[in-house]
Amino acid sequence: MTHLDSAVFRELCGRFATGVVVVTTMSHEGSPVGMTANSFTSVSLVPPLVSLNVDHGAAMHGHVSRARRFAVNILESRQEAVSRRFAEEHPDRFDGVGYRVSDLGLPLLEGTLAVLECERHNSFEAGDHTIVIGRVLGGQVNEGRPLLYYRGGYYDIPL
Repeated sequence: MTHLDSAVFRELCGRFATGVVVVTTMSHEGSPVGMTANSFTSVSLVPPLVSLNVDHGAAMHGHVSRARRFAVNILESRQEAVSRRFAEEHPDRFDGVGYRVSDLGLPLLEGTLAVLECERHNSFEAGDHTIVIGRVLGGQVNEGRPLLYYRGGYYDIPL
């Protein structure tokens, strides 16, 4: 078996354009926490399941892998700054960011294309990541254009 260099693998996968999401939940202390991700996808219609992959080294790994519930905020094209904010190491990523707490107790970002409120259904260890499967309990959609990530940069497409 040959070993594929991680930089080559990253470049190969970088040719696949993805949407950008911010995954949010509440910490055990009751404060909102979140992280930017582009490894998000739908899994099943019945039941409604989604997955996301969380790096073991990410500050959010413990929060997301232990959370009973989490939200997936699908970013709109004008939210690149929000994406960058939640991707950085920052003591309070929510400082100055508009959000509300849902009836399920989840922090939901303002101005997103959509938000999915999920309950953890399952999780699996896979290499240096944890795959978290969430059962979608509800959500909302808004109008706009998606924020895309491709080859290490952000893009917007006209509709």
